[in-house]
Amino acid sequence: MPQQTRQIFVGDLPIGGGAPIAVQSMCSTDTRDISATLTQIEGLTTAGCDIVRCAVPDEEAADALAAIRKGCRIPLVADIHFDYRLALAALENGVDALRLNPGNIGERWKVEEVVRACAERRVPIRIGVNGGSLEKELLAKHGHPSAAAMVESALGHIRILEDLGYREIKVSLKASDVRRTVDAYRLLAEKVDYPLHIGITEAGTTWGGTIKSAVGLGTLLYDGIGDTLRVSLTGDPVEEVRVGWEILRALDLRDRGPIFISCPTCGRCQVDLIPVAEEVERRLRDLPKKIVVAVMGCVVNGPGEAREADVGIAGGKGQGLLFRRGEVVRKVPQDELADALVAEAWSLVEEEGAIEGGEK
Repeated sequence: MPQQTRQIFVGDLPIGGGAPIAVQSMCSTDTRDISATLTQIEGLTTAGCDIVRCAVPDEEAADALAAIRKGCRIPLVADIHFDYRLALAALENGVDALRLNPGNIGERWKVEEVVRACAERRVPIRIGVNGGSLEKELLAKHGHPSAAAMVESALGHIRILEDLGYREIKVSLKASDVRRTVDAYRLLAEKVDYPLHIGITEAGTTWGGTIKSAVGLGTLLYDGIGDTLRVSLTGDPVEEVRVGWEILRALDLRDRGPIFISCPTCGRCQVDLIPVAEEVERRLRDLPKKIVVAVMGCVVNGPGEAREADVGIAGGKGQGLLFRRGEVVRKVPQDELADALVAEAWSLVEEEGAIEGGEK
């Protein structure tokens, strides 16, 4: 059963309390470059990003947030470290949430100023504990950044905000180690009811990081833990969003875009299926419409899978059968399979009143 958490709002987006799990990412652009940042945010939004975060290393970056907020179609989070004045400037410039650890911005009066400004705007604060930057005293106490040390850090930051009467809080506990991350979230979920933002930090490049994230986040989500997520990859942040959606869809937690079914190929396959499958997925992956698309290569499982899909192909010798909603449409030569399947998918979608756009 999903963990029942308190509900907060990031902009107009509900987080926790049974709301759909939100997919987040973070811009890799220099926030001071407004044009580049907005371009990247638009690409993330198109891919299905629900919340985007920008680094705020200095005053110029904080000032840029005003224009970014105006041009951004999804909730915007400011990532703040150490300097409470940057948090205040970000709030003045309209951000929808802060990622800020109250224990590392100095004296209590500085935290009070930030909390007061957040309360006036009802802007939540995400406490973000990272295994690579734990407090020195906790490392000395625990010997290493263990799950228990991470939870103790989070509870310390939470207490600071609770002592100030502020409970518009979201919490994350990220490590690059999957087991430690899972253990930390499980421990914290037993102790607090705040919404949890889950992720495996510094997970790696797109290939390896996707696997680590799928294992760690999939485990937590199956346990009912997690209200928002970010897949942290060394690469294009759009891929973070796509992987996040695939993890949620694999567990039937959210739906967006086509569900792709494709066979791994074997000695019975008589068409060059791999490039066909890759091209079909590329050309349909950003379509925010749930349809099942099957790309199958032989006569054993191919016709059955293609027939059960909304649209599909089942390969034969140098050609394939094109299916639509269980019926054979026609035979298609191998070099036309991708075009035919993509066109059939778009035809189905357009007939049912789906959105316009995309590469056909």
